[in-house]
Amino acid sequence: MQRIISRVIFLTGLLLALSGCTGVGYYAQSLKGHVGIMAARQDVDRLIRDAATPEPVRAQMLAARDIRQFATERLGLPDNESYRAYVDIGRDYVTLAVFAAPEFSLVPKTWCFPVFGCVPYRGYFSKDSAVRTARELQAEGLDVHISGITAYSTLGWSSDPLLSTMFAQDKTHLAALVFHELAHQRVYVNDDTAFNEAFAVVVETTGVKTWLAAAGDTDGSRRYEAELRRSDDFVALVAQTRGELGRIYARGGSAAQMRAAKAAAIERLRVRYRKMRDRRWGGYDGYDGWIRTPVNNAKIAATSVYNDRVPAFLRLFELCAGDYPRFYKAVKRLGQVTKADRVRALEGAQACE
Repeated sequence: MQRIISRVIFLTGLLLALSGCTGVGYYAQSLKGHVGIMAARQDVDRLIRDAATPEPVRAQMLAARDIRQFATERLGLPDNESYRAYVDIGRDYVTLAVFAAPEFSLVPKTWCFPVFGCVPYRGYFSKDSAVRTARELQAEGLDVHISGITAYSTLGWSSDPLLSTMFAQDKTHLAALVFHELAHQRVYVNDDTAFNEAFAVVVETTGVKTWLAAAGDTDGSRRYEAELRRSDDFVALVAQTRGELGRIYARGGSAAQMRAAKAAAIERLRVRYRKMRDRRWGGYDGYDGWIRTPVNNAKIAATSVYNDRVPAFLRLFELCAGDYPRFYKAVKRLGQVTKADRVRALEGAQACE
């Protein structure tokens, strides 16, 4: 299971005033896509009871129901109507997220919205709209990355359903997605994607470990720990390249010189990845797709935004003795201070309180 970017906070026109610099057309496609999904929902319990439900789907729904119950009872996540209905969307991704960054900078472009604040991407239900936006941003000289998204959250503003894309892998992957998305409903801080995503990743990963242990699934726990180690290895590899690129851009020079140095750094990333894949991972190729497709500042920045603060949140979780309600209270308190103070407090935390 590849844990890089598989989900986003999605901004629907249903929830937002049509104001600011984002056009009505963007909200219209957002609203149309989300409402279409909501209209197609099927109740999970009803699918389980219905004799016409194919057995593979029934098995998926039984697993999803158990995971949803575990999320509330053992992880203290919201007890609401989210993830109690199902939609088969008939495609590989529910949305596409467009990320952008300057050619010689690793600071991602952000878009700001009422209610949800600023985020480093724009999400689209329409592939044509996503591609059109990407081309417009490239025409401005920006690096652009488009990522297929398998799950999204409206932060509890609507009853988010289970999607067929969430069942593309195994039950462990489904549990990770459900725990992650419900975590966003527990705590969300405007204008701080790095904070929000790292918090949700920690709820996701610790929650999956707890869920597997409760089920007595030692083989599943072993596989999941291996997946997390590979993910950490890959994130560290990307961070190394990000550091190299940061130094290249800080050093300056002509555009041609920086482009050449940038291309060389990205090629070194590919070489190091292949060596790690073939030696450390024993040939595991789950990240080959990421490496084979174009690598640029937008792609690297997106990966970093979603993973940079995970170690600090894991440490806070341990300071809270793995007690989810205490952890959520501590995170909420951090969310109430300024962004600069939040970073310092998180990195320097000595206690849960």
